[in-house]
Amino acid sequence: MSEMITADLVDLDLSADSKEAAARALAERMVALGRVTDLDGFLADVAAREAQMPTGLDGGIGIPHCRSEHVTEPTLAFGRSAAGIDFGAADGPADLIFLIAAPAGADDAHLTILSSLARQLMNAEFTDALRAAADANAAAALIRGEEPDGTGGVPEGTEDSVDSVAVPAAASAGAATGIATGSPDVGPEEGSQNGTDDGPRNGPDDGPAERGRPFRVVAVTSCPTGIAHTYMAAESLEKAGREAGVEVVVETQGSAGFTRLDPAVIEAADGVIFAHDVPVRDKDRFAGKPTVDTGVKAAINRPGELIDEVRGKAARGEVTAAGAAGAAGTDGASGTTPVERGGKPGEGYGTKLRVWLMSGVSYMVPFVAAGGLLIALGFAIGGYEINKAPSVMDHFVWSQADSWAALLFQVGGVAFAFLVPVLAGYIAYGMADRPGLVPGFVGGSIALTVNAGFLGGLAAGLISGAVVMAIQRVRIPAALRGIMPVVVIPLISSAVVGFLMFVVIGKPIASAQKAMTDWLSGLSGANAVLLGALLGLMMCFDLGGPVNKVAYAFATAGIAVADPSDSAMKIMAAVMAAGMVPPLAMALATTVRGKLFNAAERENGKAAWVLGASFISEGAIPFAAADPLRVIPSSMVGGALTGALSMAFGATLRAPHGGIFVVPLIGNPLLYLVAIAAGVCVTTALVIVLKGLRKPAPGAVSQGPGGTDPSAPSPEAKQPVAA
Repeated sequence: MSEMITADLVDLDLSADSKEAAARALAERMVALGRVTDLDGFLADVAAREAQMPTGLDGGIGIPHCRSEHVTEPTLAFGRSAAGIDFGAADGPADLIFLIAAPAGADDAHLTILSSLARQLMNAEFTDALRAAADANAAAALIRGEEPDGTGGVPEGTEDSVDSVAVPAAASAGAATGIATGSPDVGPEEGSQNGTDDGPRNGPDDGPAERGRPFRVVAVTSCPTGIAHTYMAAESLEKAGREAGVEVVVETQGSAGFTRLDPAVIEAADGVIFAHDVPVRDKDRFAGKPTVDTGVKAAINRPGELIDEVRGKAARGEVTAAGAAGAAGTDGASGTTPVERGGKPGEGYGTKLRVWLMSGVSYMVPFVAAGGLLIALGFAIGGYEINKAPSVMDHFVWSQADSWAALLFQVGGVAFAFLVPVLAGYIAYGMADRPGLVPGFVGGSIALTVNAGFLGGLAAGLISGAVVMAIQRVRIPAALRGIMPVVVIPLISSAVVGFLMFVVIGKPIASAQKAMTDWLSGLSGANAVLLGALLGLMMCFDLGGPVNKVAYAFATAGIAVADPSDSAMKIMAAVMAAGMVPPLAMALATTVRGKLFNAAERENGKAAWVLGASFISEGAIPFAAADPLRVIPSSMVGGALTGALSMAFGATLRAPHGGIFVVPLIGNPLLYLVAIAAGVCVTTALVIVLKGLRKPAPGAVSQGPGGTDPSAPSPEAKQPVAA
């Protein structure tokens, strides 16, 4: 493989005034070297990644990056901007911009570049040297870890090469097992960031650390994308450990997986630091030790404070209970799991509740889709009397279609039977991690037994998580910690949840569930139409987000029975029809008025035809993210119209998914398609009108004399692949 960055890939006078222009300027250099084959296709991939999460980092850094089928080999381009370019960082514009390109599917190469570069960016000498580099050759050599021509050498700490063979392996393996060891000659005056005497050998803050060796810390870092912040936090903790005379071993749980720390290393540790914005995987390994639990940015911005905090907890003897997520102290960040905190410190319980409920719904949806489609296929093949067929264990004839229909129906029914237990189990999991699964599933099964349905499942999941969290906060003798996760917590929590569901709240919830079912069954006329409009609004509000999922779960709850009511099937039909409107409308709009959309949106419009027809609302997300004030309201209007018309036409649906591919299973299919078409046309018209009131989007089609787009690089633009 050729060098990842050369002087031809460096622009020390980047004059771009936006992140899009900066990416284009650097990408053009990649195209000139044959590293990128399709400029616009590659930039569409970069924009898609940028839409997921800003790539700006504190300290004036921007790291736009993506995987793309238009990249021939892993490549890094660097630009330096005098004016600064906004990449979404909290501390302002970026003056150092790194454009990272990796071939599609090249996860290892992609993450190696990012992780190695992210660690380098924590070195102030490295970034200062880049800002002072006099020419492109010097900057490229500095990034590669070589000695720049005409300089005295590479600044200390920047020897790691971004594209050498040895260092990527070290960046990957060292992320999980590398040790930052305190220097043996660190004096008391430099052993603490706050100036106090906490030297590694005989300081009072060593807590359980043995005399004659430094204090030892194991840490876990992770962030939503598992790339830049994950490795920057690791590097920051390791650097602070060296300064404080503390051994720090970091396990980086990145997006391409992670290498678990050696159990012996964890056992020998005196304290634990969790710096994460997503749940720590297998965190029971760290139970029974002083623990600091915080967000990933805290490890980047104040690593010394975290190390001081864990040493203080060790000195006071504060340790976690087995299976608990954080310390047993009163620290606001310590006593909670990252899932419990919703991923961000300081969030209210409303946000946490939404995260918990969405955890259950997201795990339930595959059971709904598989079970519902199997049941629908059973009805399609064997007719609506197939639900009365005998068990296929007693009667199955290979050559009879009815036997196969009965098999599909009965397998689908078994899958549906898991809905409420899975919902309850993973709500509890979202609150308390793995210890919540057993009582959650038990409570969900009891909800089915007492006919409490989905409402009972919701209650069982929340109660199970709360019970487990309460148990985890109890101080446990060291001798019992080993049996807590596998015996004590499942036993006590299941008994408590079972008592509450059977004796206390089961019957009232069952009565409420029956009342809701009766109300839905009695809906007719204007009330049904209004309900359809409301569900349509919800389906199109956030396109696959929490509100969309609530409406979808409400609809699937009604058909998750062997013999769903007519009203429940009407609701399911309305929800699916409304969910198909946004992507189909965006596809139609890009077809009839392409000049209102940029090149990336026109490419996304082609895929939106298939996504919309398949009932995948997320196909409209790229359009909504780029222009939310026009796309989302327009989609909601069209979705509400479709939902209302579907209810008015009396369309029914037994399958919870499938789009146009399950039209044969729909009652009143022609009118159902009319309802979808009406909503699509209304949304398309509104989007075109609203977009027509503003200037064309950057990169939009500008018709030349020949009626063609002069900016198009080639007539056969390929579908972009989002990183």
